[in-house]
Amino acid sequence: MDFSNTHSKTMGYILWIFGFTGSHRFYYGKPISGTLYFFTLGLLFIGWIIDLFLIPAMDRDADRRFTEGKLDYNAAWILLTFLGLFGLHRFYMGKWISGLIYLLTGGLFTVGIVYDYWTLNDQIHEINRAG
Repeated sequence: MDFSNTHSKTMGYILWIFGFTGSHRFYYGKPISGTLYFFTLGLLFIGWIIDLFLIPAMDRDADRRFTEGKLDYNAAWILLTFLGLFGLHRFYMGKWISGLIYLLTGGLFTVGIVYDYWTLNDQIHEINRAG
């Protein structure tokens, strides 16, 4: 079976550099282990090193799980990671009202940013599935 290429190994490895914060795990749709990595420095760096070899499998799983479509997962993750406080990832997804709220409140006082790290892949998946 042919799967879409919703996520990128290159992006995964770039985020892996900061992986002791869990960023690559959030990117691949694993928010629980991403949060665990964030609070334990990548399981005391041991899990972080092991993930260097697990990224291809995480990429395949994400490609199977999420739907390719009009929104690009990589673009949304870049916008969230670097400009999330300004809501640019929300504007990109067409969520103008929450984008404006994020813009005026610093990502709804950063609580919204945490929410989006947990749910961004699912939000994009739903939009892409709807067509």
